Amino acid sequence: MCREKILTDNLDRVEKIISLASQKAAFPGEAVSLMAVTKYAQDKDVLTLLSAGRLRHIGESRVQQAYLRWTNPVFAKYSVVKHFIGHLQKNKAAKAVELFDFIDSVDSLSLAETLSRFSVKKGKNLRVLVQVKLTDKDTQSGLPLAQARELVKQIASLPGLTVCGYMAIAPQVQDPQELRGLFRAVRHAFEEDFPCGKERWLSLGMSADFAVAVEEGSTLPRVGSDIFARNLEDL
Repeated sequence: MCREKILTDNLDRVEKIISLASQKAAFPGEAVSLMAVTKYAQDKDVLTLLSAGRLRHIGESRVQQAYLRWTNPVFAKYSVVKHFIGHLQKNKAAKAVELFDFIDSVDSLSLAETLSRFSVKKGKNLRVLVQVKLTDKDTQSGLPLAQARELVKQIASLPGLTVCGYMAIAPQVQDPQELRGLFRAVRHAFEEDFPCGKERWLSLGMSADFAVAVEEGSTLPRVGSDIFARNLEDL
């Protein structure tokens, strides 16, 4: 099977799962957009799906690598919404503001203030999501939900930024019901903090758990390996 067919079949499969999960969602009618996590994907694979018009939201986690890719004229000619989804160091904030449409991993007021300063300097309105921490791992970025909600209030007044939702990475657990409880808590906070009528995004779920996340209200699941795997048997 040719590589283009593998990629399109993979993406078709992911989109079908999302469609079915949306029909079971606790919040029916909410539009769901797929974010293709391209950070580890081969350039030629990303270009294959871009040229087919199959990618709208993309996620990257390394500023310099993403900058080299998406400022390359071969990639820059395609219109996609670029999300930064990794831990952002302040010394890379200026370049991140220049390249990305969204920073989905804001987890401190100081980072938000740095992004605000560079956004104002560039005359840009940068959209941001606050990262919620759902694990006890010290290596996991983000804030406990209560602190994340306070940060949303603090960011709201910063110029150059529009805070429009939450992003969270779930722990690896065997019980889907445990995941549902975690996702549901974030969704309830999202409903209270980001009313309908304004741009809002809830980014929950990755390749291992995106179906459950969409069922629990995620509007922007992040999927990488299930799209860019070598073939369906690798999923």
